[in-house]
Amino acid sequence: MTTATAFSARLRLVADNERCAPHCARLCTDDGMAAAMRSERGLLQWRGMNSLGDSGLAEHSVQETFLRGWKACAKFDENTGSLRAWLLAIHRNLVIDMARSRAVRPGDNHWDAIDDVVGQNISMADFSEALAESWFIGELLERLPLSQREAVAAIVVADRPYQEVAQELGVPVGTLKSRVHYGLRALRGHLQAA
Repeated sequence: MTTATAFSARLRLVADNERCAPHCARLCTDDGMAAAMRSERGLLQWRGMNSLGDSGLAEHSVQETFLRGWKACAKFDENTGSLRAWLLAIHRNLVIDMARSRAVRPGDNHWDAIDDVVGQNISMADFSEALAESWFIGELLERLPLSQREAVAAIVVADRPYQEVAQELGVPVGTLKSRVHYGLRALRGHLQAA
């Protein structure tokens, strides 16, 4: 960026600030924005947390609300409503956008899977039993040869289709079925010995 371009950009910024100052001097200046953030941040954070259920997303919604408010400060008019109402409207629209985005792409948030487990209200005894079972199954699978272990884990444990797993492993479906058969037979033998 040349010096002349940077200077003209600064002039435009000053002109924009002077143009919107009568309408929203609180948002166009550093002091005004800081005062607005001090007075409204807590309410916006609370509403974001209640609406989104995630502290990180709530914080993001607050920051984005102030950014959008700062960018659109020329549209704010104190005669038509309060600063709080205007920021709450921006925040409401933003939260709706964020919720819709999460609904369309639920896998984006890796906490969704944890929320599903937490929402089930699993007792400590059930959790401990499930953990012990998974550890025991893992120990049994470790005793199998690698080819059988991969086959049993993919077909029986992960419940994937034979065709898909065979293609992934680069073997015929019949070979995969044999590996699963012999792997399960070996697991039965290990279970009887245990």
